[in-house]
Amino acid sequence: MVSLDAVSLQDIRAAAERIAGAVEQTPCIESRTLSRLTGARVFLKFENLQFTASFKERGALNKLLSLSADERRRGVIAMSAGNHAQAVAYHAARLAIPAVIIMPRGSPNTKVKNTQVHGAEVVLEGDSLHEAGRHAMQRAKRDNLVFVHPYEDPLIIAGQGTVGLELMAAVPDLEMLVVPVGGGGLISGIATAAKGINPAIRVFGAESKTYPSMYQRLNGLPVECGGDTIAEGIAVKDAGDIAFSIISRLVEEVLVVKEETIERAVVALLEIEKTVAEGAGAAALAALLEYPERFAGKRVGLPISGGNIDSRVLASVLMRGLVRDARLVRLRVTMPDISGSLARVAGLIAAGGGNIVEVQHQRVFGTASVKSTEIEFLIETRDRGHTEQLLRSLRDDGIKVDTY
Repeated sequence: MVSLDAVSLQDIRAAAERIAGAVEQTPCIESRTLSRLTGARVFLKFENLQFTASFKERGALNKLLSLSADERRRGVIAMSAGNHAQAVAYHAARLAIPAVIIMPRGSPNTKVKNTQVHGAEVVLEGDSLHEAGRHAMQRAKRDNLVFVHPYEDPLIIAGQGTVGLELMAAVPDLEMLVVPVGGGGLISGIATAAKGINPAIRVFGAESKTYPSMYQRLNGLPVECGGDTIAEGIAVKDAGDIAFSIISRLVEEVLVVKEETIERAVVALLEIEKTVAEGAGAAALAALLEYPERFAGKRVGLPISGGNIDSRVLASVLMRGLVRDARLVRLRVTMPDISGSLARVAGLIAAGGGNIVEVQHQRVFGTASVKSTEIEFLIETRDRGHTEQLLRSLRDDGIKVDTY
C-alpha cells in the first residue's frame, strides 16, 4: 500500500535546497509563436539546458546526496533508457560514488556514449526498460549496490518536483501544466509542487500512443505497450506505484499523442524556438498540438524535459517534417525524350521559385512510349501553397506532372 503523502511540498522544497548550485535553474520563457500556433499562452521550461540535457539530474542528485557513507562506498546501480543513466553517472562521478548503469539494447547511441563519458560502467542488457531493470536488480543484490530507481522512489520524485517549484515561481498565474509521462516521476513531482502552491492549477500528462501505460492504468485498462517510438525516454511499460497514487489524485487527465504529432513538436521546437528536444522532451507540446481545444486561451506551462536525441534520428525527423508540410516534394514528369525537354521543365520550376534537389531519369520502367521519358524531381518549396502553385504553373504550360 503506497502512502498518500509519500511526497510532500516540504519534501520538494527540501530537495531544492539540497541540490541548489549543482543543477541549473533553467529558464522559463513565453513562446509567442507557439502560442499563436496552439491557441494557448505557452510558457516553456528548458530542462534540455541541464548539463546532461535532461531534468533527470534533479532526482538523481537528490537521491545520491541522501546516501550514507557506507552506501556511497559500496556504489550505486541504475537502469535507464538514457537520461537517468547520464544523470546518475555524472553526479555519482562528482561525488566519487562508483556507478553501474544497465541500459536496454537499442538505446540511442548518443545516450550510451554520453553515459560512458562520465565514467560509469555501462551494460547493455534486455530489449526493454523492464528487462534492463530486472537485470539491474539482480546485479544490485549480487554486488550489494544501492539501486537508484528512475521514478519509483520518493527522493527521486521530490527532486523532479523542483521543476514545478521553478515553474510556479517564474509564472505564478499559470492555469495549466502539461508534463511528459513515462514512469511518472516528473509529473507526480511537478503536480505535488504546483498543486501545493496553487490548488486550482490543472495538470495534464502526455504519453506516446505506443506506450500509454499510465493512461491505461488510470482508466482500468490492461497495460498493453510496445513498438517503435521516437519518445524512448517515456517508453515505459511499468508505471510507478508511487507516481500512480499521486497522479490519480492530482492530475486531471493523461493525454495520448500520436508519433507523428511528437515529430511535429520536435520540428516546431527546433524551427521556432531554436532548441533541440528529444521525442519525450517534446511530448508535452505534442499534446497541445493534438488537443488544442483543451488549452485554448489558457496560460500553460510545458517542460522541455530532455534534449538527448540521436543526430541521425533528428535529421530524419526534420526531413519527414519537410515532406509532411509539402516543403519537400517528389514530382514525376513525363516528357518527350528529345533535346531540351529537361532544360525546359527545370527552367519552369526555377521560374516558379522551386529549388531542385535531385533529378533522376527513367527511360525503361513505367514509360508509355519509347519516345518519352519520365523524370523524377525532388524539389524544395516554401510551403504547401507554394507547391500547389508550382504544380498549376507546370500543368498550365502543358507539362504532364504528378506528385508521389
